[in-house]
This record gives sequence, structure tokens and C-alpha cells, in this order.
Amino acid sequence: MNDMIDYTKRTSYLGDLEKQRSAHKLVFEGSFNPGLPERGYNNRTLYINLSTRTIKEKPVTEQMKEIFIGGRGFGLWYLWNAVKPTTKWNDPENEIIISPGPLGGNTQYPGSGKSLVVSLSPLTDIPIDSNVGGHFGPLMKFSGFDALEIQGKAESDVVIFIDGQKGIIRVEEAPLESVDSHIAADIFTHMYAADEFDRRNISVIASGKGADHALMGCLNFSWYDIRRGVARLKQAGRGGIGTVFRDKKVKAVVVRGPTVKGDMNRPADIDRVRNTGIRLHREIHDNDDKQCHMRTQGTAHLVEVMSDYDLLPVCNFQYGSHEDVKNIASYTWGERFTQGIPDGCWLGCSMGCSKGADGHIVKTGPYKGHSVTVDGPEYETAAGLGSNCGIFDRDWILEGNFYCDTYGIDTISFGTSCSFVMECWQRGILNAERTGGIELTWGNGAAQMELLHQMARNEGFGAIVGQGVARMKKLFAEKGWGDPKLLADIGMEAKGLEYSQYLSKESLAQQGGYALTNKGPQHDEAWLIFMDMVNNQLPTFEDKAEALHYFPMFRTWFGLNGLCKLPWNDVEPEDNRKANSPMEAAKVPSHLQNYCDLFSGITGREMNRDELVFMSERVYNFQRVFNLRMGKGLRKFDQAPYRSTGPVTREEYESRAERYDKQLKEQIGVDPSGKSVDEKIALHRKWREDRYQKLCDAVYKRRGWTKDAVPTLETLKKLGIDFPEVVDVVKKFL
Repeated sequence: MNDMIDYTKRTSYLGDLEKQRSAHKLVFEGSFNPGLPERGYNNRTLYINLSTRTIKEKPVTEQMKEIFIGGRGFGLWYLWNAVKPTTKWNDPENEIIISPGPLGGNTQYPGSGKSLVVSLSPLTDIPIDSNVGGHFGPLMKFSGFDALEIQGKAESDVVIFIDGQKGIIRVEEAPLESVDSHIAADIFTHMYAADEFDRRNISVIASGKGADHALMGCLNFSWYDIRRGVARLKQAGRGGIGTVFRDKKVKAVVVRGPTVKGDMNRPADIDRVRNTGIRLHREIHDNDDKQCHMRTQGTAHLVEVMSDYDLLPVCNFQYGSHEDVKNIASYTWGERFTQGIPDGCWLGCSMGCSKGADGHIVKTGPYKGHSVTVDGPEYETAAGLGSNCGIFDRDWILEGNFYCDTYGIDTISFGTSCSFVMECWQRGILNAERTGGIELTWGNGAAQMELLHQMARNEGFGAIVGQGVARMKKLFAEKGWGDPKLLADIGMEAKGLEYSQYLSKESLAQQGGYALTNKGPQHDEAWLIFMDMVNNQLPTFEDKAEALHYFPMFRTWFGLNGLCKLPWNDVEPEDNRKANSPMEAAKVPSHLQNYCDLFSGITGREMNRDELVFMSERVYNFQRVFNLRMGKGLRKFDQAPYRSTGPVTREEYESRAERYDKQLKEQIGVDPSGKSVDEKIALHRKWREDRYQKLCDAVYKRRGWTKDAVPTLETLKKLGIDFPEVVDVVKKFL
């Protein structure tokens, strides 16, 4: 099908560009000396306050580099200093911090173009971090800054323009352009580029109409696809940072950097960096087609794999597989994605998993009839908008993917929220009177889209869904809609953040991997399902606790350095599983050495595998203390909805009755014969909830925390983060 689509053709939105440009008015401006980093650091960051109309540079201290490294670490440190314990997400002092990290922007090692975005989350009221591809972070870095802080609020919609070629920063009123990302990214790319060649030096951050109202707003980071001739989008999706962005009345942040060359990080040892990259490029070339097919299917290659292992969320995480999964399986996406052209979201990434579906004809809403390029879907979107809502139609998933992106809505939070209200419809908690006539039956793609359009218009039941699962549970209970206990069990959120798209019922380690996270249930911190459930590599609580120490810490390291996680283990050396023990193979030791070489080669700071984890442990524990400071972070906030732990309803139990009955007999020690389904559900619940609490105890002990999930003073001292203000926070809970 994709062979029939001209990937250079789509609806144009550039007709009013000159009129829109002429309507811009300068609000305030500043200047700076453009420069390149030295050994990965510029040693300065950029601060912009929209309320006070301040632009200034801040120095990056040696302590910042030693303790916080960059990326997520810099973001958390700046946010800590910007807010008070009483600060809310929509207070002017809340910040959005964007930082690529010291390794970000190198073109030698695949997956090195990530930016990390940090803010106080509208969904959770604690710090959120979200990683995103696109060219913004590297272009900002090669303009001269290791991070960008945005604080305050503008009086009307503005564009922040950072010109890294001329050393100018302008904040301009921008009254006419659409806020929707697929338009805004394309218009601002053309508006701020000097000519066609210069478009590749532009990257735009935008959000959309949905983020104006919903709490699950995302940010889109663009890069200009020179072959397609369009600005492509990647998302900083989690936690509602797009909502913060629009609350500050930012329509777009635009960076115009220098044309990228291979040595612009000015690494300490370019040959070491280059040789490290070559090793991985060879593995990707030789092994990707035999392993994960990232170059042709992206992360959507996981869809039928998850279904085969009973891990694909179906109908609000009730079930783990479905017979219609074939309609949205990886090979269908391989057919739909445009193939044969480079598709990486950063230069030099030979994995190139950022797939695009060109020629999608929009069938609903304000862009009905337009021809657009849809970026994705990735696995999380295919599962969240698709199977978890009972939708097994490829075109509806593309439609939802397009509108979520352009409206600035996180596909994961929206998918999980949509599946929650669909189950509420199934169980009679919602009806047509309560939803304003939207029939939220499983598989109803048109109803899903109507929720999204209402969210963008801030009207109807869609506006309620845009508040997220936690607030819906509270609202429904207050209105007397349904049993509050059932709502708590089936509403898939923790700490206020919606679950990402894996079924964790049969993996105790993954239950912890979700609910014990600092920011809320997101798989980028710990993904242990296969190790735990499929391969049975974590038989004891201590084994699970060790994995829930090591992997979250290791994965944190990617976010400190501006790296993508996917090249770590979505391709492996052919002998990885034979040459190493199962636990060691899961870490992909040759790739760990790559990261040590990459870090040392760029920064000149030698490191080994243990130091890599130690770096992350510092920032991870600092974030836990930050949560405590903001009123969350104790054990009671690490609890999971029961649906993530075990079967809530009779239908769920009966769908896996043989497995659950066997567990009753062999693991719980109870003969299931003669017992009702309700009795068996109750026995399972007691056993599973008790196991989860034992897991918490084991994990807290391994991490050096108290039984109430508070890092001890000894832990803070060992990590070198026993700053007086950090110790003061912790002492209140000891």
C-alpha cells in the first residue's frame, strides 16, 4: 500500500505565512555569543522568564556536572531551586527545563539526539521527566547552551526564538498561527529558516489545542525531514508538560542552530567515540532484520509479541491477548509505513525506528479530508489507542495518533483514560446521559475521536476525560457513579499518572517496576516482564529487588546523557545470550562497555560500569527526596491499583481460570474445588497484595531506604547528595 503513496505530497498550511509573520510583535529580546561545547559541555545554560521579561545566562558548575551530569539531572536541580513545596503546576515559578546532556548531539553513536524535559506535573503535582527525540536539544546545545529554563507566564501567545547562528533571542507575540503541532512546526520551520537549506537547522517545540485544557498535554519536538519536505514530530508525552507549556502562553520555542557536523561536541577522543559507534552500526546492520525489525516496523514490532505472551493490554488491562491482534500486528505497520528512506529522529542513528505513515486522509474533526503524515504509531500508541480500547482497526489508530499529536495530547494517558471510561460504560457506571450521548462501547473508534475533539474544544464529556483517570475516579465517586472501590481497582493510575501499555498481573517485578517509580507508572524506568514472567530469572524477592535497583538506576543514566534507550537492548550481539549468564545477558555487557567508552571519549572523564550506575543513583535518590518535598514520596504513594496486581472481576478470573486455580493450589496452598469465583478472587487478592508489600520491603532495603520509602541519611551521604536542604527534607520523615 505504501508504494502507492507519494511521501512528498500532503496538505499545505503555508498560504498565510507572510501575513502571520507580519503580525508578530517583539516583546523582549537579548543577545549571546554563539559557541560550541567543549567535551560535551558549554558550561552555561539559558534562563528566560516570561513574566519579568528576563533573559540571562547561568554558569554550569563543576558540582552540577559531577552530581547531576546533565539532561534529567540538570532539569531536576534547576526545578528544585525554582519552586517551593507549595508551588503548583500552574504557578508562574514552575519551570520547563530542556537539556540534552553531555553525550547528546553526537552523530557517531546511534540514538544520541534525545532531549530531557522536566517540570512539575499537572497530573501528579511532583516532578515529571520526559525524554524526546527530534533536533531541538542538539541544535540548542550547538548554539551554546546545555539547558533552557522557561519560567513565568506571558501575557499573550508568544514564540521564543533562539538564533544560534546570529546570537539573538527574541520573544515575539504570535497571534495568528495555529497552536496545533503539525501546522505550527511546519509554519515556524519555514518562517525562521533563511532558505530551503536552512530548514534542516530549525527545530520547533509546540503543543496544541488539547493541551490548552486537558491535564495530559504533551510537547512535540520537530526535525525537518528533507526528503519528505515536512517537519516531523516526536513527543515528550508523559505527565502533562504540554499543559504547562500552554499555561505559560508559549505557542512555540524555535531554535536555529548551525549546520551539524560530526565533531561539534568537541570530544576528548573522537577516534574512541567513532570506533564505539562503528561497532554498534555493524550490529544494527547485521542483526536488526533477525531480531527486532526496528528499521522497518519501529517499536510497533512488539504488538503481536505482547499478545502471544498474554501481556498486551486489552479492554482496560482486563485481558492480555485478542484474536484480532492480527489487524494491528507489526507486519501491518511494516506495510503501512513508508519504507526505503532514512527515518531516524537524529542524525547518524542507523536504527532509524521513527517510522512515518504518509498519505493518511483525515476522516474526522477540523482537518477532515486533509492528507497528512502521521509519525508512528509506536507500540505504546498502537496498544493504548488500539487494543486497550478494543480497537483493532489500523486507520482509527492512525487517526487517533494524528490528532493526539497535533492537539498536544499524550497518547498513553489518553489511551488509558479512554479505556477506563469504556469499561465504566461496559459496567453501567456511565451511560449516554452521563457522556452527553457518546456511546463508549469497546472498539468504537469514532467515539474515541469525539472524546479527543471535545477535549480540544474544552466541552462535553471529553473535557472530563482530559482531566485523567485519578480525577475521574474522584469525580465519578462524588457523583455516585459506581462503587468507589471498583473505580479504584480498575482506574489504572499511580501517583496520578496513567499506566503505560503492558499487562503486569503475572509479573510481580513489573508491578513494582510501575508503581515504585518516582514519576508514576512508565515503562522507561523498569521493564522486567520478560525476565520475571517469561524467563523466570527473578524467583526470589531479593532477586526482584536487585533488578528493581539495577535497571531503574541504569535506565536513568540514558536520561542524564541525552541518549535513547532503544539501541541498548533492541539489538544485541549475536552471541550475547550464549556468552553471558541470563542476568548478565539482560544487561548486554558489551553495550555497557560502549556507554563507558562513549562517555569517557566525549567528556574525558574515565568511568566503568559501576560508576555508571552510581551516577544515576545520585539523581534517582535526589528525585525521591524532591517527591517528599512536594508532599509525595512515601510508601503509601507507591501503591498500585489492584487491576495491575491481579484479577478484579469474574470475567478476568474466568479468562485465566486454569492458571489462577493452579496458582491457588500450588502457590497459595488452597484447594480451589468447590469454591466460588468470588471466593477464589478474594484468596488471590490477599496473596497478591501481601506479596506486593513484601516486594516493597525488599526494594526499599536494597535501595537504602526506610520501610516508609525514605532515603536514609547514610544513603544520601554515600551518594554525596547530603546537601543541607536535602537533609532537612528527609529528616522530617525519619
